[in-house]
Amino acid sequence: MEKGLIIKSISGEYSIIKKNQEILVCKPRGVFRYKNLVPKVGDIVELENNTIVAILPRKNELERPFIANVDKLFLVFSIEEPTFNSNLLDRILAINEYRNIESIIIVTKLDLLTDLSKYEHFFEYYKKIGYKVFFSDRDIEIIKKEIKDSIAVFAGQTGVGKTTLLNTISGLKLKTSEVSIALGRGKHTTRHVELVRVKDGWIADTPGFGIVDFHEIDALTLSHSFKEFFKYSENCKFSKCTHINEPNCYVKKMVEKNEIISSRYDNYKLFIKEIEETKKNQY
Repeated sequence: MEKGLIIKSISGEYSIIKKNQEILVCKPRGVFRYKNLVPKVGDIVELENNTIVAILPRKNELERPFIANVDKLFLVFSIEEPTFNSNLLDRILAINEYRNIESIIIVTKLDLLTDLSKYEHFFEYYKKIGYKVFFSDRDIEIIKKEIKDSIAVFAGQTGVGKTTLLNTISGLKLKTSEVSIALGRGKHTTRHVELVRVKDGWIADTPGFGIVDFHEIDALTLSHSFKEFFKYSENCKFSKCTHINEPNCYVKKMVEKNEIISSRYDNYKLFIKEIEETKKNQY
């Protein structure tokens, strides 16, 4: 049975590229509707007579954008206009860890900052805990290489320069006011999700990226979604330590020693509070 990758979805029709690079436009079997199965861009599917007959298991999926099997999510943050937002960064990093999506941080608009030194320790810290950090003014070729053999999604607040970056990397000519990742509103000329070929990889040209709450995540899961917290937690007194009120918490000791930057721990505490409040409101 033939297999292919869904690269575009419009009004119930799916463009699928096969291994031989042939592109077919297909519809799913009628039974999909009754089973509440909806193919997504990024899905690997099985084909029979130009019909989608099966969706292979997904390693992850997003609702907005409506896409599956994302390998890398590039988080685009400006240093100024808008001012760098560490709370939003830590929020999305945690959600991506939970969803098993690699996060790559891209910093834009460095030309608006006269002194980068106050941010250098901040970005070095994120590199130290395992995240790649690139700068749009000097790392374009490296960013392109990161896309190779991947399905990549770019996310960013309104005004951070995401569209300019995408156009530079991909050769696209996007015209957009961008959807704000923080506010979930805005306009975009693209009304569908599509994968665009770049450097032997794929970039998702989507109407934006929107869901950034913790409705699927409890406090313990969040603690595991902060990379360095999970690493240090093996030294905590309690195996299910959430690093808030528990005694002999090794994570809090690392914060006191500045081995964990305070802004990251402060954001974590705010997220825990948000999760607790959401849980209360459910009952």
